[in-house]
Amino acid sequence: MEIERIQLQKHGDSRGMLIALEQDRNVPFEIRRVYYLFATKSDVHRGRHAHRRLNQLAVTVRGSVTFLLDDGSGPVAVVLNDPSQGLLLGRMVWRELYDFSEDCVLMVLADQLYDQSDYITDYADFLREVNGTLYPQDMAACLGR
Repeated sequence: MEIERIQLQKHGDSRGMLIALEQDRNVPFEIRRVYYLFATKSDVHRGRHAHRRLNQLAVTVRGSVTFLLDDGSGPVAVVLNDPSQGLLLGRMVWRELYDFSEDCVLMVLADQLYDQSDYITDYADFLREVNGTLYPQDMAACLGR
């Protein structure tokens, strides 16, 4: 699985640092939604889903978190712990987030508004869909046809 990290340009001096996130510059999609996670306990697992259409860029504004990612070729663990680095999460990538540091603030930029029908929440269903083993009528249902 190819992991795409996006290095974000830092601007700063003795007063502090600034990073700008700009659509189609360092964020490779139209930004339609922004949300963030915080106060997540270290033993909690979040995510545990994939998206059919959604693209996201995750940035740890503070602290660290581990992502377990799978595009159907097998899981890969990625630690995100640098506020000047974003992790691109494309379509049809299973994600599970865990091992949150006590101070973790994870910001996520998304190219779509929230849509519950875009989620795949069962890992076995995800593997069948990503590997193309759904029956045609199942695929039509997934696409809302």
